[in-house]
Amino acid sequence: MKIEIKPSDQACGAEVLGIDLTQPLSEAEVKQIRQWWLQYHVLSFPNQDINDDDLEKFTLYFGPFGDDPFIAPIPGHSNIIAVRRLANEKAPLFAENWHTDWSFQEHPPAGTCLYGITIPPLGGDTLFANQHMALEKMPTEMRDKLEGKLAIHSAQLAYAPEGSYGEADKAGDRSMDIRPSEEAKATQLHPILRAHPETGRLGVFGTFGYIIGIEGMEAEESWPLLMELQQWQSKEEFQYRHKWKENSLVMWDNRSVLHAATGGYEGYDRLLHRTTIGERVA
Repeated sequence: MKIEIKPSDQACGAEVLGIDLTQPLSEAEVKQIRQWWLQYHVLSFPNQDINDDDLEKFTLYFGPFGDDPFIAPIPGHSNIIAVRRLANEKAPLFAENWHTDWSFQEHPPAGTCLYGITIPPLGGDTLFANQHMALEKMPTEMRDKLEGKLAIHSAQLAYAPEGSYGEADKAGDRSMDIRPSEEAKATQLHPILRAHPETGRLGVFGTFGYIIGIEGMEAEESWPLLMELQQWQSKEEFQYRHKWKENSLVMWDNRSVLHAATGGYEGYDRLLHRTTIGERVA
C-alpha cells in the first residue's frame, strides 16, 4: 500500500496514511516523510500499534536522539519520557504554555515524537502554531522591532528549583518525574527571526517563557515586546489543533512551530511516550 498524505484544513498539520511503523521504513519512505514533515511541520500517524522500541527506531530515522534535561526517562529506555497525568491529579497541567522544546539549548532539537497510549475520551488536544506563517503575516512595525535581535533563552522560569516545576511543585501530587536543577539557570542566545536549518525559510523561533529577555535591552523594554510577540505568534489563524486517539503518533518540527497542551480531561488517566529528534550538527 502506497503511503499517502492528508493535509489538515488548518494552518499546518497533515495525516500520513498507508504505513505500518512496526515495520522497517525504506530509504524512499523516510525521504518522503521528511519532505512532508518540512512542508506541513506536524505529521500524525493514526492506528500505529507500536512499542517503545518501535518509537525509538522511528525517531532515529530522522536524526540522533536529542538531550532531554530535567525530566527522568522511563525505565529501560533512556531516550523516552512519559508524559503522564493521573485521573485524580491536581498539579497544574504540564506544558500548557506555548513553547518550542528545549530552545534554551545551544543546539535545540529538530523535532519531537509523541505517541498516545492512554487517551481520555475528551479534552487533551495539543495546539500547534505555525511560526513561518506568523512571520509572513506579521505587521511591518512589529517585525522591524525584532529584526536582528537575539533572544535570551533559559529554562529557569520552569525548571530552576524556584521555577514553576521546581521544589514547590515536587511537593504536590504530580505523577511525572520532573527534576529541577540549578543548571536550568544557564542562558543561550538565538535569533528571534531565524532561518530554518534545513529549508532556509524564515520564521519566529521561540516565545516568552523559555525566552526571558532580549540581548541589549532592559527588562522593562523587552518584556512588553515579548508579550506582544507571543500574543501575535499564537493567534488562532496560525494554529492547528490536534485531537488525540490511542495508538497515534505525532511528530512535529520544533524549528517551525510552537505547541501547547490543553486540559479538559479531569477524572481520566492520560499517558503518552515522547522522544526528541536531535538536530544534525556539522
